[in-house]
Amino acid sequence: MSLFKIENLIYYYPDSERPALNGVNLGIEEGEFLLVAGASGSGKSSLARVLAGLLPDFYGGRFGGHVYFKGREMRSIDRRKLARNVGMVFQDPEKQLVMTGVEAEIAFGLENLGLSQAEMFRRVAEVISFLDLTTLSQEFTANLSGGQKQKLTLAAVLAMQPQVLILDEPTSQLDPVAAEDFFNLVKRLNEEMGFTIVLIEQRLERCFHLADRVALMEGGRVVQDGAPEQVVRWAVKRGVPFIPPVARFFSMLGFPAVPVTIKEGRKQLRLSLRTGSFSNRSNFPLQEKGNAGTEPVQTPLVEMKNLWFTYANGKEALQNINFKISVGEFVAILGENGAGKSTLLKNMVGLLQPGRGKVLLRGDDLSKNKEQHLGRRVAYLSQNPNDYLFQDTVEDELLFTLKNFGMEDDGIVDELLEGLHIGCYRQANPRDLSSGERQRVALASVLVTRPELLVLDEPTRGVDYRLKAELGSFLAGQAAAGVSVVLVTHDVEFAAEYASRVIMMFAGRIVSDGTRYETLGKSVFYSTQIGKLCRGFSDDVLTFHEAMEKIGPLLQERQIARAGNLNEGLV
Repeated sequence: MSLFKIENLIYYYPDSERPALNGVNLGIEEGEFLLVAGASGSGKSSLARVLAGLLPDFYGGRFGGHVYFKGREMRSIDRRKLARNVGMVFQDPEKQLVMTGVEAEIAFGLENLGLSQAEMFRRVAEVISFLDLTTLSQEFTANLSGGQKQKLTLAAVLAMQPQVLILDEPTSQLDPVAAEDFFNLVKRLNEEMGFTIVLIEQRLERCFHLADRVALMEGGRVVQDGAPEQVVRWAVKRGVPFIPPVARFFSMLGFPAVPVTIKEGRKQLRLSLRTGSFSNRSNFPLQEKGNAGTEPVQTPLVEMKNLWFTYANGKEALQNINFKISVGEFVAILGENGAGKSTLLKNMVGLLQPGRGKVLLRGDDLSKNKEQHLGRRVAYLSQNPNDYLFQDTVEDELLFTLKNFGMEDDGIVDELLEGLHIGCYRQANPRDLSSGERQRVALASVLVTRPELLVLDEPTRGVDYRLKAELGSFLAGQAAAGVSVVLVTHDVEFAAEYASRVIMMFAGRIVSDGTRYETLGKSVFYSTQIGKLCRGFSDDVLTFHEAMEKIGPLLQERQIARAGNLNEGLV
């Protein structure tokens, strides 16, 4: 008997004419690790809410079909008993945190279960130790970084000791190293402690190899369900982008066995190439895709000089920051959670005042003239797009910004709605859209003033592969038009594909600043999946497209030659 069994499930959110889930049939076995992937708005989060018992009782709406947990209709199970068995970590930790202190947050669910004080103390201590949260145990939750908040929500769920753990994009705010640690932890929970894991994730290169089974969703349906290698072959044949780069690379080249880990992929390369390096075999140009803007001018657009910043609690967030950004540059800033990346952006746009040093915009001190620049010449998009959405329609959001600055619509509204592929939502309420769609609406709302500098904090969070490609192309187009683009991201794949320059931060300092090849190509942990695959074979390959152009032809040559030798042997 399956742990979960879903039969002919259909669900409509309140006031929605289109089903969020439409004819879903799915079984999940006890102890299984199921990865659910698909486009934004395909129904992944809705499926997770069904499995957690939140639909339709919590969200309302129309519901049809059957969902069984351990053979019982889920809606007939007592809520408290279900909460003991099924725990869920949501995409946005802000929506899940209710207490002001870390220990109190972990204990909150235990109090609601009516456990004894001694049992609560034991569980809180155990989960704090297990997740290495000791240094944060006395912190206020409001002071935690986004990544720390995600880890805290996991701790609060684990303390309740559920049998099933449902994770909705749990690493969207984590840096690559922290995300790796998180998924290693999830793997341990699955393999060593018997947890059934249902994981929803957009950055598949982080977790595809961990899953026993992958379910691909589209339009509220499960369109493919099977082992990772099986799903890869199905997706490549149909041009579906929701598979990680290494698996896509080998599948596109027709390899009989498709590796889903770096280790398996490097083994395939060694067997196929029988050589240490082949970088001289290709004329592949090391072009900077994101550097399509105008040539740097003598006076940079932005300059940060000897900048230091300390928060009121005494934490020194930035230390002696010095760098320049030229017109039309596309710069990505990477680093661990708490490295000072978001603080750097806020100082750059004038939202925070440095304790020492200056921020210059075309040679002018930004702190003295920020009212003239912020919003009109400098556009800033924070991590949470909901902070920008308060009008009744998408179109009204853009028009409000123009009105606020006394500007007329010269066609920029239509241009942005079309360029960001949100024209079909012109009259929709932005708060009814998916997270990725809201992100694009918020981006359009700050771009209507035609700024010279566009600063974005984690713009790819919660965005699927297809939408990330559209966003990257759009931002590269902005750089080509002379807009300087600066973004903070934990998405190394996105930075490698579109940024021409990558800055790495650690503990409030800049530790690396160069082209994407200089920064990411030399990094072990902050490198792309393709970069890790090709290290030692061709160190100037970072992306799937570069690998296909530079390495693909040679691998195909070797495969054809090997097939010919095999045929000769048969004859």
